Amino acid sequence: MEDVSALESYLDSFDAEPGYLNWASFGPLSPAVRDEVHADAELLGSGRHTGIGLVASHSDEAKDLLAELLDCPRDEITLQPSTTYGLMHAFYGLAGELLLSPHEFPSLTVAAQRAQDAIGELRVRPLDTPDGIVTVDAVRAQLSDETTAVAVSLVDYRTGAVSDLGALRDVIGDRLLIVDAVQGFGVVDADYDAADVVCGNGYKWLRAGRGTGFARFSAIARDRIRPVLSGFAGSLSEYGVPGVGAPRPGADAFVIAPEDTLAAARLASSLQELRDVGVGAVAAEVADRARHIFALADRYEVPVLTPRDAHAGIVSLVPEAQDAGVLAAALANHGVTATARGGVIRLSAHAGTGADTLHLLGDALAETAGARALAAPVIFEPGIVLEPDAGIVDPDHVIES
Repeated sequence: MEDVSALESYLDSFDAEPGYLNWASFGPLSPAVRDEVHADAELLGSGRHTGIGLVASHSDEAKDLLAELLDCPRDEITLQPSTTYGLMHAFYGLAGELLLSPHEFPSLTVAAQRAQDAIGELRVRPLDTPDGIVTVDAVRAQLSDETTAVAVSLVDYRTGAVSDLGALRDVIGDRLLIVDAVQGFGVVDADYDAADVVCGNGYKWLRAGRGTGFARFSAIARDRIRPVLSGFAGSLSEYGVPGVGAPRPGADAFVIAPEDTLAAARLASSLQELRDVGVGAVAAEVADRARHIFALADRYEVPVLTPRDAHAGIVSLVPEAQDAGVLAAALANHGVTATARGGVIRLSAHAGTGADTLHLLGDALAETAGARALAAPVIFEPGIVLEPDAGIVDPDHVIES
């Protein structure tokens, strides 16, 4: 049962400036996270052993919360500086064929290619995907006997399309499923148990800032992935004793250096907020905001790239070429923060995105639609066309064509 008061408190905690629709790029820090930063900085500044120890304890707190939210044993969790660190641990220690779409975010493609070039035990096989979106059918059709792992984003960074992890698991069988969850963790109620490796970061939807990465390595993943990049913090080496110890048991083998305890404190604070309100409740609010954006795009006839039946907080617009610049300018003029890339304008709303932000977006889309109408030829009577730069037209005399 949802805690209504917890949800209301969570929604009230969003205090970013109106017009912010760029959560898929960066999540402005929550008030709770900011308070935690100030408190822990003071403790670390005191030099007291108890204060330093208290801040350090947040690492265990963050791991406990991640294990709960990912529904996995605690020894499968490790903290990382970023999503990419976790993915590199997975790829550099993996052998065999990795099926991976070249359209995935570079955290996946670059790490996989570097692992192939450096170690030589991994072979990256490009997954041909319709419209760049990974589908279960595409994976099923392109699996081979040589495929040992499939890597995919939980949420596609370009389109907002959500991968069905359970369906992918059914298709790939006992092969490893490696998931970059950064664009969905906290706002998508996903079947993480279907994955063998899950990597994410708290600097987007969790509102925890950078440096708050994490990874989960299942028992099967740890059996098949060597801890190639394991550092001294991931080994059983003892100070002052010559030689290199064996990797630590569990996911701790996939660690390079001790965690940043301030980052762990930020992550723990944000995870506590998420657990209190519930992922399902947050996901429902995010989906509702996305539906409002879909409706605005439809009203002002702006084409949408994002699948309507499987999306998270990302809604990507693909305006006509002549409208792209006008729309980007209108968004900026109305104070809407979004990401424009390659002719695609990516809007990303969070649970706390308010009506004021949606109104600003609507105003920008209306302005673009108005400019589009003014740019279209105006017909007065059959056979007579007035181009838009021919002067001011009295709308009472305009005949629709």
